[in-house]
Amino acid sequence: MFIKSLSKATLAIFSILLSGCAGGVLDPKGQIGIDEKNLIVIATLLMLIVVIPVIFMTLFFAWKYRDGRDHEIYTPKWAHSTLIETVVWFVPIVIVVILGVITWVSTHELDPYKPLKHEATPIEVEVVSLNWKWLFIYPELGIASVNELAFPANVPVNFKITSDTAMNSFFIPQLGSQIYSMAGMATQLHLIANEAGTFNGISANYSGAGFAGMKFKAIATATPEEFDAWVAKVKSHDQKLDEQSYQLLAKPSENNPVQYYGHASKGMFNHIVMQYMYMEPSMDMSQHSGHMPAKHGESK
Repeated sequence: MFIKSLSKATLAIFSILLSGCAGGVLDPKGQIGIDEKNLIVIATLLMLIVVIPVIFMTLFFAWKYRDGRDHEIYTPKWAHSTLIETVVWFVPIVIVVILGVITWVSTHELDPYKPLKHEATPIEVEVVSLNWKWLFIYPELGIASVNELAFPANVPVNFKITSDTAMNSFFIPQLGSQIYSMAGMATQLHLIANEAGTFNGISANYSGAGFAGMKFKAIATATPEEFDAWVAKVKSHDQKLDEQSYQLLAKPSENNPVQYYGHASKGMFNHIVMQYMYMEPSMDMSQHSGHMPAKHGESK
């Protein structure tokens, strides 16, 4: 009776613990996420080859030679054991070598800058992290959205990512791979969703007061037609993303609602990146060598 009750309690505890994996890196919905989960599992199992025996032997010898067991007197008659030395050194070396090979291969295979090989034509999305919201620009479609990202399932998505404020980290846990967004720089990320669904996106790098609400939804539509319908919905909005509207959007705001821009000015992403590439007129350049780029509207 006791064993049966203990089994039920153990099952309930494991169910509660595993329920926290839903929607996270251990519940991947994209190929990159699946590969990363497999890497985590393999690395963990390899390390447990050493950890489990060490824990077991620690508890076993503590129990076997505990105080009060006079008939278990510890009197070793040897000072060296080739077998023990071989096991102690050989097993960790083999595990480290295997982990090294796996790390080398996976580092190149899961390079976030490496485009995904797929028969479908990728979708281009430009991402800008703001205080405290995410701006998604679709340069090929001429639209933009705030805190909502959409793309068809089974179609690669090529992300170009930057920041207009503090450094952030663009992360969709179920699709895999996070990468930093930094002002004046453009990083890259390539993801794909293997099935339709709505996935949570976050910033994985603390960036101030509104960080907790800096979240977005990544919608993988079941068909290209559903994605086209989403695009049509965005285009139906009259709001335009240009330099003036962007300046208003860039002002800090917390828990920002989803916004749609039916038209996005061409080159907005490059403008956001390059705005940090020019020196202020008041800065003394006498001690700097090289040529300072001309400002917008000025000839070189």
